[in-house]
Amino acid sequence: MKKKRREPDVTRSITPAMPETPEHEPSTTAPGNDSGPFINLPWPTVGDDDHLYLAVNVSDETVLFPHDSPLRLEPGDIVIGAAFRRPQLLSSGEKLALFRIPLCLLDASAADLHEVSHTRLSGRSGLTSLVSQFLTALARTPRHQRLTGGRRLALNTADLVALLVGDVLQTRGRRSAPGAQEMLARIQQHIQDNLMDPDLAPESIARAHHISVRYLHKLFQSGGTTVSAWIRQRRLDACRAELRGRRRTVAAVANSWGFASPSHFSRLFRQTYGITPKEWQAAVSCDA
Repeated sequence: MKKKRREPDVTRSITPAMPETPEHEPSTTAPGNDSGPFINLPWPTVGDDDHLYLAVNVSDETVLFPHDSPLRLEPGDIVIGAAFRRPQLLSSGEKLALFRIPLCLLDASAADLHEVSHTRLSGRSGLTSLVSQFLTALARTPRHQRLTGGRRLALNTADLVALLVGDVLQTRGRRSAPGAQEMLARIQQHIQDNLMDPDLAPESIARAHHISVRYLHKLFQSGGTTVSAWIRQRRLDACRAELRGRRRTVAAVANSWGFASPSHFSRLFRQTYGITPKEWQAAVSCDA
C-alpha cells in the first residue's frame, strides 16, 4: 500500500529571505528605521538606539547561529538578544531573516532583555511558532508592500513580539526581578527631579527611559498605584511644603508645580489633606 504523503511543516516550507542591504536595495525609510541586513518596517521615530534583535531561520535546513556559544537553529527557530554582531549577521547569508525592534515599543526593559539575550526559541509549537510564521511571511513580503502597510503593520509586529518576550520572561520568572524594581526606582527619581516640568507625562517618562508606555504603567501597577496618581501626590506634597513659607499665593505655587487650574488644585489638596490650601497656609503661618 502506498504511504500517504506527509504535509510539510509551514515553518519548513519557506523561501529564504534576502537581507536588505544597501547593495540590494537603497533605503528610503524615515530616520530611526532599520537598515543594512535587517528587514525594514516603518517604525516610529523614537530617538534612541536601544533595540531587541531577532533572527529567524527561514531556510529548510539546520543553521548554526554564530556566537561565542554557537546555537543550532532548526527551521522556524528564533534567536532573541540585546545585540547581534555584524560578522554573525553576514555569515548566515539568506538563511536567517533579521529584525531589529525599538525597545520602547516592547513591554520590557534593557535589564529584562539582558536576562534573555542569546536565547533560542523552538518554532515548532506554541506562541513561538505563531511569531515565527508571521515574521517569515513578513520577510517574504516585498519591501515596498511592507512599507505601504504603514506604521500600523510595524506596531502590530512589535505587539506580537512583545507577547513573545513577555512569555519568555514570565516562564523564567523575571517579571518581578530586581531589574524591574531598579527601573521603577530610577523612574520615580526622574519624576521627582522633573515635577515642575509642565510636559511631564507618561509618554515623556517612557521615552526618557527607552521603554513603552504600557510597560511603564505595569511597573507602577505592581506597586499598587498609577503613574498619574504618583506624580499628582508628589506635586501635592511639594506644594504643601512650599505653602508653609507663605511667600507666594496659592495660585502661584500650584501653577509652578504643574497644576494649571487653582480651583482643581484646591479640591485635590482638600481631598488629600482634609484642609484647603489657604487654611493650611494660614495655620502653619500662625504656628510659626
